[in-house]
Amino acid sequence: MSSNPAVRFRDIGARLLIIAVLSGCQYRARDFVEVPENQFKTRGAQSRAFATTDREKMLRSIIATLQDVGFIVDHADHALGSVGGTKLDHYALKMTVTVLPRGTTQLLVRASARYNVTPVLDPDPYQKFFAALSRAMSLEAQQAD
Repeated sequence: MSSNPAVRFRDIGARLLIIAVLSGCQYRARDFVEVPENQFKTRGAQSRAFATTDREKMLRSIIATLQDVGFIVDHADHALGSVGGTKLDHYALKMTVTVLPRGTTQLLVRASARYNVTPVLDPDPYQKFFAALSRAMSLEAQQAD
């Protein structure tokens, strides 16, 4: 260790700065990991499992449902299992719906909506969408009989 007080002070200052930076990162990481309680409720409203493995039929039903509830379909990507649309009614509501396999007998459908860049946390739009999608899937099943 140097006997020069200026060098010693600089070394101590550098060490304190490193500790402060690392401590700040620790708090940010902890804040990032902690999920607010209402986000779990929102996630529950955003997802539904359907007892089918027919991804193509599900994607067609999602497109039809989005149109039925007033959305204009902006994109549909079969390979990704994603459909997105915009609803213009005094505001711009965007919704993206993805389809993922869940086990061997189900598909998981997850919807994510936002007003401009603000995520929609209210479960009501999701509940309305999934109610309409469930009716559409039920009607298709009856038509197949």
